[in-house]
Amino acid sequence: MTETLYRKYRPKTFADVVGQNHVKITLQSELTSGKVAHSYLFTGPRGVGKTTVARIVAKAVNCLHRGKDGDPDATCEACQDVQSGRSLDLIEIDAASHTGVDNVRSYIIENARFSPSRWKYKVFIIDEVHMLSISAFNALLKTLEEPPEHALFILATTEVHKVPETIISRCQRFDFRRLRQEDIVGRLRSIIQQEQLAVDDTVLEEIARSAHGSSRDAESLLGQVLTLAEDGRVT
Repeated sequence: MTETLYRKYRPKTFADVVGQNHVKITLQSELTSGKVAHSYLFTGPRGVGKTTVARIVAKAVNCLHRGKDGDPDATCEACQDVQSGRSLDLIEIDAASHTGVDNVRSYIIENARFSPSRWKYKVFIIDEVHMLSISAFNALLKTLEEPPEHALFILATTEVHKVPETIISRCQRFDFRRLRQEDIVGRLRSIIQQEQLAVDDTVLEEIARSAHGSSRDAESLLGQVLTLAEDGRVT
């Protein structure tokens, strides 16, 4: 099957991420100073980079050759493990499919007790965390209060108002914003150049408008539009 554009060109470093400078600058500063928090909460609309940035942080904390700006090099063995999905020290959980307390105990609490299998940190990314049940949140709370030294938790949600205050107060919160239209157009231009195709600017601008600030939606729309290319060009 053909790989979708938003997966094929998913950013590998902070420098690749479009917009969200208020998030990137703070995270990079924490990484360079060695003051990484034990738990983060990423909030904001869908498709603006929450899970992508979470994976970049997961690479950065274990990167063997991290840059002076806190960016992972994306080429070392630790980074390659994360990018290929074979890292045993990165546990990604979709809370929409694992809402119960038993899931939290088996996938997170029990797992967090054990030291990383290979790298320095064991990173837990919990997507759509607002979908967890109250009992699951209560079970997670204890681990966030007294986390193991080697564990890092990144919670992502599109509906932060559904996350209990007790959880929010134990995380560093970062609010992701909808992307500006010009940022999305720039991102789309970069993709079509790598695809060695040509798309008129008016088409890119219309795609960006239709995406309503979501990079993922824009890249999905671009993928559909590119199927109409004739002689490598879309007008």
